[in-house]
Amino acid sequence: MALLVDLERVSARTADRILFEDLSLTVSEGDRLGVVGINGTGKSTLLSVIAGVTAPDAGEVRRGRGVRVGYLDQDPELPPGTVRAAVGGGWESEAVLERLGMGAEHETQVSTLSGGQAKRAALARVLASPAELLILDEPTNFLDLTAVTWLERHLAEFRGGVVLVSHDRHLLDRVTSRMIELDRGSSFVHDGGYASYLTAKVERDTRAASADAVRRNLARRELAWLRRGAPARTRKPQARIDAAVRVIEERPDAPARATELGIRLGTPRLGDLVVECLGVEYRYEADKQPVLAGVNLVVDPRERLGIVGANGSGKSTLLDVLAGRRAPTAGKVIVGPTVVMGYYDQRGLELDPRARVQDLVAGPHRAPGTAEHIALMERFWFTGELPFAPVGTLSGGERRRLQLLLVLATRPNVLLLDEPTNDLDLDTLRTLEEFLDDWPGALVVVSHDRTFLDRTTERLIGFSASGRAMPVVGGVAGWLAAADRERGQRAAGRSSDTPEGRRRPVQPRSSQARSADTGPTPKSAPSQSTIARRLYETEKEIARLQRQRDELVASMDGIADYTELSRLGTALAAAQASLEDAENRWLSLADDLDQT
Repeated sequence: MALLVDLERVSARTADRILFEDLSLTVSEGDRLGVVGINGTGKSTLLSVIAGVTAPDAGEVRRGRGVRVGYLDQDPELPPGTVRAAVGGGWESEAVLERLGMGAEHETQVSTLSGGQAKRAALARVLASPAELLILDEPTNFLDLTAVTWLERHLAEFRGGVVLVSHDRHLLDRVTSRMIELDRGSSFVHDGGYASYLTAKVERDTRAASADAVRRNLARRELAWLRRGAPARTRKPQARIDAAVRVIEERPDAPARATELGIRLGTPRLGDLVVECLGVEYRYEADKQPVLAGVNLVVDPRERLGIVGANGSGKSTLLDVLAGRRAPTAGKVIVGPTVVMGYYDQRGLELDPRARVQDLVAGPHRAPGTAEHIALMERFWFTGELPFAPVGTLSGGERRRLQLLLVLATRPNVLLLDEPTNDLDLDTLRTLEEFLDDWPGALVVVSHDRTFLDRTTERLIGFSASGRAMPVVGGVAGWLAAADRERGQRAAGRSSDTPEGRRRPVQPRSSQARSADTGPTPKSAPSQSTIARRLYETEKEIARLQRQRDELVASMDGIADYTELSRLGTALAAAQASLEDAENRWLSLADDLDQT
């Protein structure tokens, strides 16, 4: 395999700490290297050194002859002009832009792009340019689920070398062949993907604890021997006694962070009415197609709702409407009287770069440094010098963690999270997932992170291109499969608006029943609110029946007993029939709601 880049004993430092030192690493053709570590440990700096953008403080970097490098910075810059000109001409560039959700932005001026669009355009520029080595810093930020899945396939098929920093655990496990962990100036290389890295990390910690125990036991025995000798026969050197005592009293290095956030914030009691959307529509401009169209949604007190869809389909707009930042242009949003809303959005809070962390945590009307504020910062790993650090000196991940802290410090009982995994390190994500698992409030999440969605949500709704929200059957995998089918139909010229692609619309059962009913029309029909609540209850029932069906399928694996298989098969058939009935009822209720 051809050598791409070789690092020999390189080191990098900031003004107050060592990021990494004496790090030696070789990347060859076909290597897939994932870089992990908590925020502020130097992951982005290492990528910059490998790319040749930053010189190390010590050590040497050698590159293979003629090796072309494609480098995606965490905050990339694009040349002025159109997106097409910035990314490069040719069908390859257009194909990559299409896959990354930028197909309609070819002629858009770079200066008018949002931050997310600029990051996607920069990623397209890197992927469409010839390179033997791809160096990617958080490439999945601002990508939707289908784009992340395509990127995963693209990197798996790429013949050169790949070095990437990512919080997407699914991507890391599927793509990487080696992992390098940065931890307080040290570096550890693990063979295999993300799962192998976790296993190796646990084994390393176990070995370190065992070695420390052996070392201290030996020191205890030596100290006992030194103290046991008769003073008349021998004089034990005091220096040896002192050295043995120091060994016994030493403690192994504490972990970089506590194993848990420990955030058990009290939340106000949430009543039965949380948030309801009734026929919500939103248009940014009166003469343009609505971003949201006819959205009916009920959020209950223990909601665990995930929202998926293509970029620009209205996911963040819906959260803005739920949070009251935008008023719907049609329909209405009902918010319960006990709701305390917390909104962690993509843009983040506008923080004064000169403000210190502890001052922001205390708020404008309180003095910093109280025991409560110190405990709160420690729970979010703002320890040491970080509470006194100006916001402008924090890393991107540290700033996002601070924003999360400030949102949760308001003690909300309804939490809206818009792409919460962007720029957060893996330790923070794992602990946030554990926190949300026990959190008593209602949760609504927009995310492209498959692992995060699977672990924090119980039901999904997906947005279509027309702005309508529909329940997702089969979880994230079901959504991706449906998106693949739709893309295949478009590629074959068989989309739903062509004669060969049209499918007979499903006739809702309620409409069929009305057409066959010759009896009198009921005097009063259910209200919009009643139908929306029934629709929501049916969605919850569908999610429960899907879990029941999946559990039955899993329980049949490996069973050889015919009687038990027959019993499980009967139960599976019943569960499938109940699921189909619930889905039909959902269609009927959706039709009723459209007609009210």
